Amino acid sequence: MASLEELRTTRLHKLGLLKEAGMDPYPSRVPRTFCLKDARGNFEEYAKASKEVSLAGRILAIRGQGAILFVVLYDGRGKFQAVFKKDVLDEKLFNLFTDAVDIGDFISVTGTFFTTERGEPSLLVKSWTIAAKTLLPLPEKWHGIQDTDERYRKRYLDLLMNEELHEVFIKKAKFWDVTREFLKSQGFLEVETPTLELTTGGAEATPFKTHHNDYDLDVYLRISVGELWQKRLMAAGYPKTFEIGRVYRNEGSSPDHTQEFTNMEFYWSFADYEDGMELVKAMYRKIAQEVFGTTKFTTRGHTFDLAEEWVKIDYAAEIKKQTGIDIATASEKEIAKKLDELEVKYEGTNKERLTDAIWKYCRKNIAGPAFLINHPLLVAPLAKSIPGTGVVQMFQPILAGSEIGRGYSELNDPIDQLARFNEQKRLIDSGDTEAMMSDHEFVEMLEHGMPPTCGFGFGERLFAFLADKPLRELQMFPLMKPRG
Repeated sequence: MASLEELRTTRLHKLGLLKEAGMDPYPSRVPRTFCLKDARGNFEEYAKASKEVSLAGRILAIRGQGAILFVVLYDGRGKFQAVFKKDVLDEKLFNLFTDAVDIGDFISVTGTFFTTERGEPSLLVKSWTIAAKTLLPLPEKWHGIQDTDERYRKRYLDLLMNEELHEVFIKKAKFWDVTREFLKSQGFLEVETPTLELTTGGAEATPFKTHHNDYDLDVYLRISVGELWQKRLMAAGYPKTFEIGRVYRNEGSSPDHTQEFTNMEFYWSFADYEDGMELVKAMYRKIAQEVFGTTKFTTRGHTFDLAEEWVKIDYAAEIKKQTGIDIATASEKEIAKKLDELEVKYEGTNKERLTDAIWKYCRKNIAGPAFLINHPLLVAPLAKSIPGTGVVQMFQPILAGSEIGRGYSELNDPIDQLARFNEQKRLIDSGDTEAMMSDHEFVEMLEHGMPPTCGFGFGERLFAFLADKPLRELQMFPLMKPRG
């Protein structure tokens, strides 16, 4: 088998043949009447009238030999067959095609529609021109790129050769379109908030840090879709807002963890978490039906139906039921001991991190659809508390053993918020890199007054779960370490 360098040398020779024949191997424009998908839609009309058309695309296959060739073209929207006949096409053009063109090249063909003896709609080629000559071959058609690292580095080839993956990204775009349309239909205003922040808020995660040269200060890439900014908009008198945008978290890599991804967050004044649950339930059902054509899914070893009743699961009661630990009274040492018994890996020894770790063990056994409620105040520094209970008005949709979204009745008491920020600062000072930074300007805004508000957010992880694919697989171009 020839090496890549040998194949490239051969194709460079073919590039020379095209130039010698007077063809520009990389023209800025080639004849094209319509895309290949539309070629099928217009086939009957143009075939009946013997109208001449031009089609363009990448060559995926060449069959036949001698006086007739069958060439499959692909343009990202469809495939169509072009037929080259030596007695129809100028002999020099026919020979140039056989001598200088390879699978993977882009060409434009002009001719008339006809149907082959096998009933395949086709174009009988009367002339052709090169659109882009390739110097390296495509992966083998039936197997594509097998090595995962290579697939991600050469994602353009992976998407070209893997039709299912190609379609998934079209579906992902529709996922966000449906989300946007749903929220707008409910009266939400789409907004844009800063991606560079002096303090990160709205989530507990390690941020990326950079430097603003003009102001000579360090800033952070946001870890949420403008939570503290959208709440300012509630104070400003906007009743309903949402944003869909990129967020960045300086965390580890795995099939279900990436450093940048798309999230959506909405904020709704004069609404609480009970209102939020009803809206989110309707939104998830709408997304599922519009994007996937069903509300029933099997993913991550669980089966669930979004059209069924969404049960409410109490955070502490579920942990006690599954592990026997009462998180309200258990010490850090007792929770850590139970985690060790369960062989659960955890980071950090403060009660917030330990409580989160034992919950993550429990959630794996819940198929959903469900709403997790009554979280301890310790794990929700921005949520309104339920007086006298030690828990907050927070909800999380649970699907296939994981939380897929998070919402609260937002905290609007400035004194309470300052106290919680101070507790988060204590955690940061003790070495917790994921604790939430304090934002005193946000507290000042609360002192001016913010109405009762429900906030909620979810990310593309929801799409990954419904599509039953790892999150990293659904990044078009995941971050890769440079080759050494």
